[in-house]
Amino acid sequence: MNGERLTPHPAEAVCAPRGRFGFAFGRRFFFLLIVGSLWVIPAFWNRTFLYGLFAWDAFLVVAALIDLLQLPRPRQLTIERVWPVAPSLDSTSSVTLILRNTGGRRVQGTIVDEVPSLIRKETPAVEISAVPGREVRTQYDIHPSGRGDIRAGKAYLRYQGVLQMAERWCVADLTQTVRVYPNLEQIRKQTIYLTRSRQIELEKRLLRQRGMGREFESLRDYREGDEFRDICWTATARRARLVTKLHQMERSQAVWIVIDSGRLMRARVEGLTKLDHAVNAGLSLANLALYSGDRVGLLAYGRKPTRRVAPGRGPAHMRHIAEQLALVAAETNEADHLRAAGTILGLQKRRALIIWLTDLAETAMTPEVVESASQMLRRHLLIFLAIGQPDLERVAQRRPENSEDMFESMAALDMVQRRELLIARLREHGALALEVTPQTLSTSLLNQYLAVKEQSLL
Repeated sequence: MNGERLTPHPAEAVCAPRGRFGFAFGRRFFFLLIVGSLWVIPAFWNRTFLYGLFAWDAFLVVAALIDLLQLPRPRQLTIERVWPVAPSLDSTSSVTLILRNTGGRRVQGTIVDEVPSLIRKETPAVEISAVPGREVRTQYDIHPSGRGDIRAGKAYLRYQGVLQMAERWCVADLTQTVRVYPNLEQIRKQTIYLTRSRQIELEKRLLRQRGMGREFESLRDYREGDEFRDICWTATARRARLVTKLHQMERSQAVWIVIDSGRLMRARVEGLTKLDHAVNAGLSLANLALYSGDRVGLLAYGRKPTRRVAPGRGPAHMRHIAEQLALVAAETNEADHLRAAGTILGLQKRRALIIWLTDLAETAMTPEVVESASQMLRRHLLIFLAIGQPDLERVAQRRPENSEDMFESMAALDMVQRRELLIARLREHGALALEVTPQTLSTSLLNQYLAVKEQSLL
């Protein structure tokens, strides 16, 4: 997947004065003012030294005024914000700030960029210096902790001249909406799965399985033992003899990625929610499946389906999936799994591979998601991945030191065993069901998908 196509557009604006006056005395002015205050000491003995103090202060004010008049006006400065790559979840990237100086004097100062804490915890403030007629670049790092659309605001510049006796304040309106995507860096690191997918495809081309599957391969004369449903009656009429249609395993199948965005997916593991881990894994799988030639669809749901993409292929379709995954948000309500299953069954009539990323509720009753998955198994092949809770496993395996620890361990062990029984029940119904940790979710999912392709299970 090409992350450059997702890169936000640059934002550029001419600076405007900030505040009522837009200027102030510089740091050097106040330093020299403090130095001049030493004239007060001899003034205790001789009042004539007070005239020296007043003269010194007047000199500093005149010097500051001259320095201020020589500074470029705000309209002679332009600031541009550039995004070298698309910002993605839990991935470090940079933002470039460009200052263009069309004035006649060199300026140096600080740019404070107004970006939300979702992509950078501390407000970025970068030092910058620009000579006349040139542009200068500086940058700062970002590390997004959430997905979705964010609003980057204005850039504030405080600059001084060579004397540093006065300074101007200005602002450039760089307000823009930027979309933070799932982890794109994770896709770049998983090229090994793309290589394995290509190997599987080459092996299948060398060993074509005729007579199986639903995809048309060729025609031949009818032979004893051929099924009558495979007879091509139009070709038979043209040739005046029975002709049989040969089929092969489908090389382009429909793959649906179903992501639960309900209450259970709000749980955090190592800084990210389970939903974030599921979205990252879903994007990696979509990239691999499209690379393998399959058609990929997407359904994200809470109380109702929130994001839906019909199966398709191609770079534009991959970008559309990435855009939709970036906007999948967790809900506070319980997800309606039966409604999601009904949506998939209504949209996908032919047999397809359904990949369901969800979690299991800790309840004594059979969770609704298990019943929903069982419905889809009647028509489709299902990979069911339940995202586990690592701390629950640690509590269940912990050796209790007191009665309170013992009760906690027993409760955790009961929940772990209940989840294992539910996973085993899904396997008995024919699902490829796994419970994985958030950290290994992507790896497990891609391996399961390649195993399905290699064994031609669909």
